[in-house]
Amino acid sequence: MRDHPNDAYRILTAADVPAYLSSRPHLAERLGGGAGDWQVRDVADGNLNSVFLVDGPAGGLCVKQALPYVRVAGESWPMDVNRAFFEVSYTRRLAPFVGVLAPKLHDFDETQFVITMEKLEPHIILRQAMIEGRPMPLVARDVAEYVAAASFYTSDLASPFEVKAADQAIFTQNRALQRISVDLVFTDPYAVSERNRITEPLEAWASCFRADIDLKEAIARARLAYLTRAQSLLHGDLHTGSIMVTEAETRVIDGEFAWIGPSGFDIGTFIAHYVMAWYAKPWHAPAPGFQDWITAEILTFWAEFETRFLGHWRSFRGSADGFPENHFAEPVAAARLESLRRAYVSDLFRDAMMFMAAKIIRRVLGFAQIADFLVIDDETQRAEAQAGALALARSVLVHPERYPDIAALVADLPRFAGAGLDPARSWGTFKA
Repeated sequence: MRDHPNDAYRILTAADVPAYLSSRPHLAERLGGGAGDWQVRDVADGNLNSVFLVDGPAGGLCVKQALPYVRVAGESWPMDVNRAFFEVSYTRRLAPFVGVLAPKLHDFDETQFVITMEKLEPHIILRQAMIEGRPMPLVARDVAEYVAAASFYTSDLASPFEVKAADQAIFTQNRALQRISVDLVFTDPYAVSERNRITEPLEAWASCFRADIDLKEAIARARLAYLTRAQSLLHGDLHTGSIMVTEAETRVIDGEFAWIGPSGFDIGTFIAHYVMAWYAKPWHAPAPGFQDWITAEILTFWAEFETRFLGHWRSFRGSADGFPENHFAEPVAAARLESLRRAYVSDLFRDAMMFMAAKIIRRVLGFAQIADFLVIDDETQRAEAQAGALALARSVLVHPERYPDIAALVADLPRFAGAGLDPARSWGTFKA
């Protein structure tokens, strides 16, 4: 990690990329030919960074540069470029465990804060596929395996505490992006903030949420859990815009929010975006049966996560401080360990539901709203879709006992679909 600004750093444009790659021969060789043979496309569609896809006679590359500000806000919102270092560190740390579920890294330029990696094509962003109503048959299972492996192998269940302490020494420095998470996920949506982006017909809902002490108590617990529960290395922003897919492949990208935190956070974030897609789907182009596919994928994701996480734990034979193997060698002790494993996963589920709800509220009442809702041009229809998601999220936060398992969550999705734009008129649903 390096200090910024430095005199050598400069922001690359599409026109600059060929010369930049020419100066790094190992990258130029992957493209083949010379700079004049390369085609560069600016494909940045996220909030933070510049991203270019480059094609040459021999192959392609993805070039991603961290800007010294939030890309969608401009220079008025400065941002630490060291997020590129944390993304690279996260990707390298998980590479032995997640394999082909992450793109290959080819280069990291610590001066320009540029990551050059595998070009993913014909992959598309998962969110785009879901808006179009295109089922991706492997994604729930693949992401479940990715999160299960990351959550297990970077935790105290799979290593001595010194290993996690070394991870913490790196990722606790990722403070600029963690400030974004703390503010935008757990704080701003429950107060008046100039950063909040609220669909105008939802102002009554936003006002109710700001005045709801039960809700703010629940989100305070979620915030504290996020800040204090250091279980494993998190992606930190595992939504449908951070996953690229084809019908045969899944890749998780954009790990710059990496953090040592509660394992349920990544699980809940992923489920939250499927839930919001479910509420948005009736206002998209017709896609018969797609809501049913979404609910089936939510069920599959959690079932696969649980199976794979427990599978990693049961087959693990290394040295770890969380549950030392020699403490549970006898048959009675081994049976007790299995009970402890299942209790651990149950705790992850409860955390995941809490963080899922926080992520939904953030995406509706805060900054950086999602395309699933934004593609609904009519503001009233968009707000109606969002209101259902908000009502479900509040129910999960304030009444967690109603959601003992993933089936209960899925069964409750239709109950809130008609929550309406005036929470006072639908108070029974809102407060349910």
